[in-house]
Amino acid sequence: MEDQLLCCEVDSIRRAYQDVNLLNDRVLQTMLKAEETYLPSPNYFKCVQKDIIPKMRKIVSTWMLEVCEEQKCEEEVFPLAMNYLDRFLSVEGTRKTRLQLLGATCMFLASKMKETVPLTAEKLCIYTDNSIQPGELLQMELLVLNKLKWDLASVTPHDFIEHFLSKLKIYPSTKQILRKHAQTFVALCATDVNFIASPPSMVAAGSVVAAVQGLYLKSQDASLSSQNLTNFLSQVIRSDPDCLRSCQEQIESLLELSLRQAQQHSSTTETKLMDDDVDLSCTPTDVRDINI
Repeated sequence: MEDQLLCCEVDSIRRAYQDVNLLNDRVLQTMLKAEETYLPSPNYFKCVQKDIIPKMRKIVSTWMLEVCEEQKCEEEVFPLAMNYLDRFLSVEGTRKTRLQLLGATCMFLASKMKETVPLTAEKLCIYTDNSIQPGELLQMELLVLNKLKWDLASVTPHDFIEHFLSKLKIYPSTKQILRKHAQTFVALCATDVNFIASPPSMVAAGSVVAAVQGLYLKSQDASLSSQNLTNFLSQVIRSDPDCLRSCQEQIESLLELSLRQAQQHSSTTETKLMDDDVDLSCTPTDVRDINI
């Protein structure tokens, strides 16, 4: 019995439980006031960056998401890392050859903020196929911290999701599924340039509404219908219902596009394997052939 308990303690990563005492309106209102402080500039591609275009951000963000998923990071790590990346690019001109280094550095910082066992510099360098060295990452870490003025406590959509779910009358088992779907939508939004300057509360609310509609929960409770839920959450975040509805539709369109692209990529990969009989890299995060 003691051996079994010891194995469980060694193998599992201990994570903090949600503090229900923080799920109150006072905390929610504080986050709503603070979220604008951490919004990146929506025009940094035009006003600040001369060597980086939106397509490059998409490539590096997809790579960052794959790393976070493969390392089983906390759900908050990836959106937080993208917030750091966008805020840095809003104030500091960066060469495209250093974009992957910046992405790795932002994951490094975000994991320190949210993970029980943070990602190491050495492990992140391996994910770049050792195109960067730990020393470079640590130097970039200091630069990012300096440009962000050491303010890393960004408000992200994940901070709002639990507040919204606590206000919905749904079963705990349903809430768990809904939370997972909403978190997936949030991660998807973080990879898309159209959501760079969207308030985290808006993205979170739109993700929850989109998740409810996708899971057909509206049939269980009239209050979960698209219109009722949109009106309710728009009041919670003090936003116009039409703006929230537009955000939800944009999220759903992004999901459809992502699924189509995934299917096309899968078909192309299968065709290439059949025609060329080649081996794919065992690392899904291989970006060596991508010119960023």
